[in-house]
Amino acid sequence: MSWHEFLHMGGYGIYVWSAYGVAAVVLITNALLPVFRFRALRREIERGGQR
Repeated sequence: MSWHEFLHMGGYGIYVWSAYGVAAVVLITNALLPVFRFRALRREIERGGQR
């Protein structure tokens, strides 16, 4: 099996790889959003809770 055949996946490659891409974006977003929110909350607390 060549790399081209593997990536093509019998004609379904575009669907398979796009599903992997969407899943990766969702997982990365779920990992990073809490970090950004924590940093923003910490900055707000350090400023004395002023908005």
